[in-house]
Amino acid sequence: MALARGAFEYQGQKCSAASRGYIPRSLWPSVKTELTVILEDIKKQTGDPADFMFYNAVIDEATFDKTMAFIGEAEKNDTVEIIFGGTGDKTTGYFIEPTVLVTTDPRYRSMEEELFAPVLTLYIYDDDQFEETLALCDSTSPYALTGSILGDDRKAIIVATDRLRYSAGNFYINDKPTGAVVGQQPFGGARGSGTNDKAGSLLNLLRWTSPRTIKETFVPPNDYSYPFMRSTD
Repeated sequence: MALARGAFEYQGQKCSAASRGYIPRSLWPSVKTELTVILEDIKKQTGDPADFMFYNAVIDEATFDKTMAFIGEAEKNDTVEIIFGGTGDKTTGYFIEPTVLVTTDPRYRSMEEELFAPVLTLYIYDDDQFEETLALCDSTSPYALTGSILGDDRKAIIVATDRLRYSAGNFYINDKPTGAVVGQQPFGGARGSGTNDKAGSLLNLLRWTSPRTIKETFVPPNDYSYPFMRSTD
């Protein structure tokens, strides 16, 4: 559910959208099945945004064309499999199916770049490579806005929270990486995502200040030397 809502709410056109995910191999079959069921249901709830549908068109033709060109490239890439979606129609509006890619290349383009589109790319890792995958996740993207860890092993969650401390200014545990409300949950990220200003927080005010330090001396020195330099004779 977190993958589906995080990646496809607002058609993925939000800075905090889940654009990439890392799934342990042992869990992948069940995750794939559940994700497919959810996305099939989302497809049925696609329509005119005036009808308050969960999923609708991307914002404009330029976005549609760019996204479909990317999907076309993915179809030709030997390291990528499109397991859901991949089609689009701009006859009436600019509609693109929610699309899920699975790649064997952890540095595939959409694992590193932000598309702002309804495309989720997944990398399946071996279960015994958890910490190595955390390091991979931390070093892959130039952005560091939002991210999340899903699991019921508290030790693994603690390890991930520590290892990914610089990977996301807003970090979620067992939730989708979206939905921060300014004024309730401070929001911001570092690296290519900015200077982690934390909009909606008093911390943000510091970004708008120019600190100045003032020293006033009331007893001026009358000798340039320091006490330790003076003769003890």
